[in-house]
Amino acid sequence: MSLLHLVFGGRVKDPRNLEFDDLSKLDIIGFFPDYASAERAWRGAAQRTVDDAEMRYVIVHLHKLLEPK
Repeated sequence: MSLLHLVFGGRVKDPRNLEFDDLSKLDIIGFFPDYASAERAWRGAAQRTVDDAEMRYVIVHLHKLLEPK
């Protein structure tokens, strides 16, 4: 079974939390079959916006949402 991961990000209202400013402007990086490839994609996206404190990228473990234990 693939461990499905989603990488996305966008501008947040406050850099101390994950409340996104405008959901219609989220940057969807993609879906990945394992954490390692998701992390590489996340690092690339996060490093492109490293100087903008209001931009946040996250990895969501979709496999945990689809099949909670």
